[in-house]
Amino acid sequence: MLDNMPRGTICIEDIEIGMCRHLRKEVTDRDIELFAEVSTDRNPVHLDDEYAHQTIFEGRIAHGMLTAGLISAVIGEQLPGHGTIYMGQTLKFLAPVRPGDVVVAEVEVTAIDYSRRRVTLDCRCLVDDKPVLKGEATVLAPTKKFD
Repeated sequence: MLDNMPRGTICIEDIEIGMCRHLRKEVTDRDIELFAEVSTDRNPVHLDDEYAHQTIFEGRIAHGMLTAGLISAVIGEQLPGHGTIYMGQTLKFLAPVRPGDVVVAEVEVTAIDYSRRRVTLDCRCLVDDKPVLKGEATVLAPTKKFD
């Protein structure tokens, strides 16, 4: 058994169908600027007010992958938590996220393969209770036993 398992980590042996975790984050101009810098995605729809107002969005929007990154944060920090390895992720972007929006990122366990340590999670992000992103993640969960 691992005695130094990080707090908040849920090992495969303790995961159950229906478990949920979430986080809430306001997306700021700084978040968008930092994401553009790190990703090198400097599409003006994210950074230039004048340009963005001429688009179908009629204003600046956050990068879709910035929003998706909040799902990664829930998985990596809460469910299953530290030590989790991403195996795959599907995403569907349903609506834009704008600077100042508060995003709620949620994951819910929908399937578990205990023998292979695989967990399937329904993933979604909401702004004002409206879905802006949905998808499914498959992860390799940490275990209490040594491999």
